[in-house]
Amino acid sequence: MNTHVLYGPIGRSVRKISPYLETDELGVYAAALSMWSAAIGGTVKVSSRGNARPVLLWSALVAGTGRGKGTALRAAHHVLDKSLGRFVATHTTSGITSGASMVNHLWDQQEATAETEHGRDVRALVVEEEWSEVLRRVKRDPSFTTKLRAAWDGATLRNTTKEVAQEVRDPAMVLHCHVTPSDWTKYVGESEAAGGSYNRILPFLLGSVPMLDDDRVILPDIDSRELSDAYGWATARPRVITLSEDARPLWRIVRRYARILGETLPEGQAVFIERTAEQTLRGAACLAASECSETITEEILAAAFTLVRRSVQDTVRITKGATSPKVNRQPLSLADKVRARIELHGGRATSSQVLPYVGATAAEVKALPEITVTVERAGKTGRPATVFSLRGDTSGDSVPLPASTDSDQKRNTSRYAEAQPASAEREQHCATVVQMDAYRPAPEPAKRSVAPVSDLADNPFRALL
Repeated sequence: MNTHVLYGPIGRSVRKISPYLETDELGVYAAALSMWSAAIGGTVKVSSRGNARPVLLWSALVAGTGRGKGTALRAAHHVLDKSLGRFVATHTTSGITSGASMVNHLWDQQEATAETEHGRDVRALVVEEEWSEVLRRVKRDPSFTTKLRAAWDGATLRNTTKEVAQEVRDPAMVLHCHVTPSDWTKYVGESEAAGGSYNRILPFLLGSVPMLDDDRVILPDIDSRELSDAYGWATARPRVITLSEDARPLWRIVRRYARILGETLPEGQAVFIERTAEQTLRGAACLAASECSETITEEILAAAFTLVRRSVQDTVRITKGATSPKVNRQPLSLADKVRARIELHGGRATSSQVLPYVGATAAEVKALPEITVTVERAGKTGRPATVFSLRGDTSGDSVPLPASTDSDQKRNTSRYAEAQPASAEREQHCATVVQMDAYRPAPEPAKRSVAPVSDLADNPFRALL
């Protein structure tokens, strides 16, 4: 199975927190891209052959119960929440089980924002963590699938069941849902997909990952400045993203791939992948917007293609009744584990608070260049205790023990500097002011104490097919 590429600032953030999660990083990346597309969907469109349409990406995480679907969603919130301001809190909803309720929700939001400073806002992020319950109910409403198709296309939605007719132009609604493979097979039928209702959703079959040694390790903080700038750039005014000339040869390959695959697969599977090319283009536009670019380069299109191809492969597996594949996880290093334990205890932890949880001896921990080791006594007659802290964060009366040399510290500092993404080109395009809605109160931000970790190495996409 081909490897998907975690691209751009969203991909780097997902790679950073992935070792601390008991879920497939693919689910985090897919959920984060759906959130991102919903946040920028009101102002950003993608165009090819002179036809501009929304960049909305709908996704479904498909896995058995307890296989990390909810964990992936919460991790995606962690990646984007600070960058998107109040968007996730004020624009997320669930429980839409009819076409009328869908239009009514968007219309209410349109009316609530019509007189605000930034004007009419019809963005919505519909998160259904128990999608099977929704699918059971929508069977009774034949208009649901029709309005679902119109919402993905960005077409005008109308509701005539109310006393006052409701109309929503250019809706920007994104659907992200969780479902088990058996429920997908049961409720997402071939006839519905053939009508175009559910082949607008990208399903991803999550793989199983091993349990972490310590489930109390908190997620590392995310540097949100890059995505905050991109969000401000994307929402400052309407933007249309187009393909660059160097990306057009690959775009022809993507379109040919989708057509050939659709003709070779059985009809029951082919109906689910009819929009492979369009999904690739939308995904590429989202990735370009995350870098403040109105142009889709060959590299960006290739990265989006790997993600959609993975969804195509998973779709075939799901329709064949396959279960979730196993996914290998890169284990946490000893330094990562020790840093997490120290941060968990407020920046200073005794040997009894560290050693049993990291699977190492005191000598191995003392040898880490990032760690400072001290000995502290409780009073004049108290038993001495070994205390670990992060380098540069020591306090109290203590007796320092030999640690790393100056060359070790310089090498560590250099390694940290190399891990920071280059942003000179991005700063040439980005706006520095983020514009947000002002019609609902902002929630209090949660304070988080985390351990700094270095970004994992990039995994650039090379093979096109």
